[in-house]
Amino acid sequence: MRDWLETAPGAYALNWMQGQADAAVADVFGYHAMQIGLPALQGLRSNRMPAQWLAALSAGELRAATGVGRPPALLCDSTALPVEAASIDLLVLPLTLDLSLDPHQTLREVERVLVPEGKVLILGLNPASLWGLRQQRAHLYRRMGIGQLFLPAEGDFIAYWRLRDWLRLLGFEVESSAFGCYRPALRTAHWLQRYAWLDKLGARSWPIFGAAYAVMAVKRVRGMQLLGPVWKKKRALGKKGVPAVNRAHSEVQGKGH
Repeated sequence: MRDWLETAPGAYALNWMQGQADAAVADVFGYHAMQIGLPALQGLRSNRMPAQWLAALSAGELRAATGVGRPPALLCDSTALPVEAASIDLLVLPLTLDLSLDPHQTLREVERVLVPEGKVLILGLNPASLWGLRQQRAHLYRRMGIGQLFLPAEGDFIAYWRLRDWLRLLGFEVESSAFGCYRPALRTAHWLQRYAWLDKLGARSWPIFGAAYAVMAVKRVRGMQLLGPVWKKKRALGKKGVPAVNRAHSEVQGKGH
């Protein structure tokens, strides 16, 4: 995946996903945030949570994750995170599910470690796109001993609607979705740039067929209600007033009896 991200289409997709991550996590509040995999994308750089980590999924990612200004990194497996249940406020998964050997278990781990109302940002490559069609055709040609894959060979790219079904089954609610990268499956930066106008046209005309997508989902816990702060009522400046009684009127009433 790292080699592919250094190609022209890989850099194009990475740049779009970076912009989506920066916008999506900027206003997510809490204390603990974690990115799982793909240190080439800095998914938490615009977020202001004080405790941030990057979960590297290989020794190569761990080396790439170290550097000035980056969150602390730990080497782990996305299907068994070394994190307590209900302890993370925000998770960022850049192509994590696409590259996982068991994406279902990875999502179950996401549900386990997120706090109620915690958020997860999932960035993926869309098989229902021009890039996905070229990848499928390349797989067919490779069986015949010819051709070259356009996308990374290790990826099992998950369709957007399939991902939504998985999230719903785990109790997540999709808060927002975005698609991007509408340029054709071309390998050179020169030709990709010549089709830059398709990004605006595709977003208007065939939005769900972008080569990349970003999904923000919220963990809902059934039967749970979050309460806001209880503010104390201000004390009155004085005691409650007592109605005054007219003394003369009282004496007249007394004589009448």
